[in-house]
Amino acid sequence: MSKSLLVIPDQHAEDGFDNDRADFLSKYIIDTKPDIVVNIGDAADMTSLSSYDKGKRSFQGKSYAKDIQAHLDFQDRVWAPVKSKKKKMPDRYFFLGNHCQRIERALDLSPELAGTVGYDDRQLEDYYNEVIWYDGDTPGIKIIEGIAFAHYFITGVSGKPVSGEHQAYTLLSKNFQSCVQGHTHTLDFCDRVNANGKRIQGLVCGVYQEHQSPWAGERNKLWWRGLVTLNNVEDGQFDPQFVSLQSLRKEYG
Repeated sequence: MSKSLLVIPDQHAEDGFDNDRADFLSKYIIDTKPDIVVNIGDAADMTSLSSYDKGKRSFQGKSYAKDIQAHLDFQDRVWAPVKSKKKKMPDRYFFLGNHCQRIERALDLSPELAGTVGYDDRQLEDYYNEVIWYDGDTPGIKIIEGIAFAHYFITGVSGKPVSGEHQAYTLLSKNFQSCVQGHTHTLDFCDRVNANGKRIQGLVCGVYQEHQSPWAGERNKLWWRGLVTLNNVEDGQFDPQFVSLQSLRKEYG
């Protein structure tokens, strides 16, 4: 029997920016009742642990506690209303992204932070049935209903993320099966048929972030913002439905 699967792209919950989109997401889940929800990662921006801004004026006022609070506020606003309906909950998977991994990197560089900074602060197991951790220095991969999911896939032995033009096609050419990733904040989809006649599909699912990221500059204009529902999921094949943040705000805002 085919299933419906909701992909939540990178959310980048961040202190100083509202989490209204979490309310839209919660209402969308209640209305559409997906069988499976995949959070593709980077749920929290974790700016306080950024190695890029440290020492710059833009780093002033950053706080680990505020980063965690922004993340917990987002997740609570998504899942508390869904749980309150007391209906069958969807199966829920969380994939660690590179912004999530900033915690591990901080502990590697400053072991004395152990006990002060840690993944337990994110309370991921309170919201999701399964957390897919990093595998070494690259995101973990899990096959769900015949589709490979990861925060990002790598291009080869260098470990660099799939990015650039034709990302969805690259996913297929590197992995030889249906794949879904986040990370680049852009939207791309590719549909091909292999030599056995089986349809394989690659999807790069955009970003679920409404605010403009100051560091990104003109790149903000390139990002696709919204959710992706995979309908009729069966044996690695699906019908994608793209739901923009603009339409979600119009429906639920």
